[in-house]
Formats: sequence, C-alpha cells, structure tokens
Amino acid sequence: MAANKRTFIVFLGPPGSGKGTQAKILEKKLGLPQVATGDLFRYNLKNKTELGLLAKQYMDAGELVPDEVTIRMVEERLARDDCARGAILDGFPRNLHQAAVLDEMLAPYGGVTVTPFFVVDDDVVVARISGRRICRNCGAVYHVAFNPPKQDNICDVCGGELYQRDDDRPETVKNRLYVYYRQTGPLIGYYFARGLLERIDASKSVDEVTRMLEATLAKYGVA
Repeated sequence: MAANKRTFIVFLGPPGSGKGTQAKILEKKLGLPQVATGDLFRYNLKNKTELGLLAKQYMDAGELVPDEVTIRMVEERLARDDCARGAILDGFPRNLHQAAVLDEMLAPYGGVTVTPFFVVDDDVVVARISGRRICRNCGAVYHVAFNPPKQDNICDVCGGELYQRDDDRPETVKNRLYVYYRQTGPLIGYYFARGLLERIDASKSVDEVTRMLEATLAKYGVA
C-alpha cells in the first residue's frame, strides 16, 4: 500500500470561494494537476470524445448529465500519467454517490488525503461572482471592485467589450448557491466524519488563503 500511496486533495466550497484560484497555485507548487469537472466537460465536448458526445445528448435534451458520465470522465483523467503522484480535485465529488465512488476509485492509493473546506459568507460570494466581467474578444477576466479595467467596460488587453455572463448575475448566483447547499452540503459531514475536513477562511486575500492552505496541508504531510 505504501508504495502505491498518492496525494489526493478534495476541495470543497461554494462557487466564488476561490477554489479554482488556489488549485492553480497549488498545482505549480506541488506538481499535482488540478482536475476540475468544468475543464473535463469542455475538453470532452470540444474533442467530441465518446463521453463528450454522450454528455451532449443529455445536454441537448435539457437533461442533467448522469453521475456515471461525470465519474467516467474523472476516472479517465486520473488514469493519465500526470496523476501518477495524485491530483487536486476541484468540483468533484458533487454529491454523496460520487464521493462513495471516488473512495472506491482511490482505495488502492490510500484514499483521499485531505479535504480543505473553503468557508465564505453567501453575500461575499454573490459580490465576488456578480462583479466579474469578461472580454467578448480575448476572454480576459476583470472584477468591478478587485480588478477593474482602466476604462469602464473596455478590455485593457485588446480593447474589446466587457460583459457579464448570465450565470454571474446576482439572482443566478443565489440559485447556484442553493444548488450547492442542496447537493454538496452533505459532503461536509461526509468528510468531517472521516477526519479529513479542514476549514479554510476563504474571505481573506488570495495570499493569506494560500498560506493557511499550505499550513493545513503540511499537517497531512503534503508539502
């Protein structure tokens, strides 16, 4: 078992809590790839893989993509060479069924190592996400409060128009939070019961959160 042990970090937290940002920072520092379900869906859809085409059938019909399709995407991703030492899971698992399957999947490698839980007030999440603006031309991302463009609604990089995505509007963000609490909320108890849950104050600055996260991981021998 020891020879096969790998490091698998499961990030939990609502949308807008900074999980993706921290996953990218850790990816560089630890050499562990970020495995984000959103990226996996985009990859499989863009490349028209078997799983991508299967997912598209459900999406085109206005139906939710079944857990089994998402699980297979994650399983294939974790089988790649760059996951030989482990991975940072961002956005998976999303429910108890996926968590149970992930446990089975990772059992040969020592299971989940630690589950940082990014804690942040709902009002902060709404402000963070609804303030985001994206360039229609080059895709550069801004924030009206934290990273505003030099000129209102104009991209600093290419001069393109900035816009707010429909799913970044306050009312949509609140619904995303509702879905998060309903589906993902039970995972907090799931990982707490296994002694893996570590709360991180995600209301702090990016650098402060990174320091807290690194200190937490060090307790589990991850450095």
